[in-house]
Amino acid sequence: MGLETNCTLERARRKLVGKALLESDHIAFRGKTKNAKFLLSELSRVEIQGNALVLEHPEGPAFLHLAEGMAAKWLAKIRNPRSLLDKLGVSEGMKVVVINVDDADFLQQLERRIGSYATRATPKSDMIVYGAENQTALERLEALKGTLVPNGAIWVVHRKGKEATLRDVEVFAAGRRAGLVDNKVASFSATHTAERLVIPRAER
Repeated sequence: MGLETNCTLERARRKLVGKALLESDHIAFRGKTKNAKFLLSELSRVEIQGNALVLEHPEGPAFLHLAEGMAAKWLAKIRNPRSLLDKLGVSEGMKVVVINVDDADFLQQLERRIGSYATRATPKSDMIVYGAENQTALERLEALKGTLVPNGAIWVVHRKGKEATLRDVEVFAAGRRAGLVDNKVASFSATHTAERLVIPRAER
């Protein structure tokens, strides 16, 4: 989901100032002295009290005090999450290529939406979803760029968290070397993240 804002976390009579980040499966809080993570699947209820988002958690309620009007926006995102395909920008009629990505749920969703997809680089592709596990794999970006339509995109999918073998800054740097610019990050799954690389507007 990618929403991020400054906030105050109130929990167990303690107040912590920091930032909250809303992802597809959790809310992360990063404070100056302490961090916290709330899995959406573990929340029995989420509601609004004033400008606070109230998270009913097994370990006790937590209050995220947000800027005016933000709580309603966050609640709507939590209750009506965008699908992965919507986050990636996949629409009917697109020519999509999937390379080195074997997420069964994603592939099934993709097939339902566009009918079929290629598994090898194909000229005039609208989108390439490319799995990369190391920097060597990123060396292929320049060649993949050559198969895109001018306003196409490459999503680089890789592991995140403690299992990560690539950092986002490494993906961004490899993209620049290939003549691409990054303009979006999305949570691909519980274990993987994705960065979008596109051809600069001036070169399209």
